[in-house]
Amino acid sequence: MLTMFIVIATVSAALIAGAAWGLWGRLSDRTEGFLIAMAGGALIVSVMLEMVVPASDHLPLWALSLAIGLGAGLFTFADARVSADNESGGTGLLLAITFDGIPENLALGVALIGTTAPEVAALAGSILLSNLPEAAGGAKRMREAGMSRTRVMTLWALTTALLAVAAVVGNLALSGLDDTWLAAIRAFAAGAVTASLATEVFPPAFREEHYPTGIAVTLGLIVAFALTTLA
Repeated sequence: MLTMFIVIATVSAALIAGAAWGLWGRLSDRTEGFLIAMAGGALIVSVMLEMVVPASDHLPLWALSLAIGLGAGLFTFADARVSADNESGGTGLLLAITFDGIPENLALGVALIGTTAPEVAALAGSILLSNLPEAAGGAKRMREAGMSRTRVMTLWALTTALLAVAAVVGNLALSGLDDTWLAAIRAFAAGAVTASLATEVFPPAFREEHYPTGIAVTLGLIVAFALTTLA
């Protein structure tokens, strides 16, 4: 359990560090785009190797596909509703980032059931890598929209707490389920995370970094696969 809390705290703390970076540090749009694209590449590997493949050991192909499709469909529907109400540069942006992070952190909590930190290194590293630039960019835009630094940091601290709770719930509340249900939840979360890559990760990364985005995605994929192999 201590390992679970350490992993979740480390990954979640990246949001606070990223927000501070965006408020007091220097973050160019190109750097932000490169890091987000790299995180997306890493998530491709972690979704497959740490979520879909383990789920396939306990689900037939039709059930696995159904769970993945439901996760992607629900995320896409809800993300469209959130985006429709998104306030440019304000709390709507924070809400969108929070919603995107919930399936990732829930998946992290589920992935930690019955495993050790090294065994989920790729997924944890991918989420941490995506949290930094997303929080930095979000905090910077919120500041540019006129929010005080204190309010921005407070909102990001609350977001960090919410996402950490999602990861803890994913671990503690679901740990008693049998392998079939855990596999279905892993597959559902995998679908949601994959859908978030298509709508919330790669489009803004390409817009900010342009063609080097492909290099960043490939680099993230290599790093995540290396972490998984070493684990």
